[in-house]
Amino acid sequence: MTPRTLTCLVDEVEDLTPDVFRVQLEGRPEAVAHAPGQYLELRLDDETWVPFSIANAHGGDGVIELHIQHWPERENSARLRDLVQVANRLTLRLPGGDCVLDPDSTRPLLLVAAGTGFSQMKAIVEAALAADPEREIDLWWAARERRQLYLERLPREWAEAHPKVRFHPVTELSPEEPWAGEGVIGHRGRIDQALAAGLEDVSGHDVYLSGSPGMVYACVDVLASLGLSASRTFSDVFAYAPRDPLIPVTGSLRRESHP
Repeated sequence: MTPRTLTCLVDEVEDLTPDVFRVQLEGRPEAVAHAPGQYLELRLDDETWVPFSIANAHGGDGVIELHIQHWPERENSARLRDLVQVANRLTLRLPGGDCVLDPDSTRPLLLVAAGTGFSQMKAIVEAALAADPEREIDLWWAARERRQLYLERLPREWAEAHPKVRFHPVTELSPEEPWAGEGVIGHRGRIDQALAAGLEDVSGHDVYLSGSPGMVYACVDVLASLGLSASRTFSDVFAYAPRDPLIPVTGSLRRESHP
């Protein structure tokens, strides 16, 4: 799709945690069309455009959802928060990004996100389940502590409603209450360490990753030893922070099979 600039109505602003808020925008359905996994840029001024993953699959209703991390100490973040709170309309440029759900693939999905990287995965899950409610999906979502999993109820609902969906919350600090629930498998530690301990073979999966370059490449390095296929691995990081080679040649983490 060719990127286009448009103005959208600010329909709702909701605090999900003290640090993350959700913005719902409305525009003409054909103008806000996008593929699941793409992002938009929000205009702060004539020279400043800030990118955000679109947190919902295109449903033909003109709705755009954003999950925004608020950093009070960062000037652009504070300006954005103020703008969203007072503006009736915002100027956007969309869509952007090639990290999109492959509509022709039926392979199991391995989705790995940190923080508000969940927003991109939310759009991908919504589209994948709309196309095939029986799609096998493993969603790994990492944060320092449980309260930062700002929409934890949503992947829980996916896992409860779809037997082939599994939710893997990953926190560096132990939660006060143990993880429980249908299809919920909790992990403690860094996300790359959790993937290494929890997975065996990803060679048959489509893999999508969303987070900082350091987080994404740490996970890629682990998954490379578990059969990761470069042609079936997707992340916006590969476009704005590329490295060569994408998939390193490393020692194997594959489990030894025993008769």
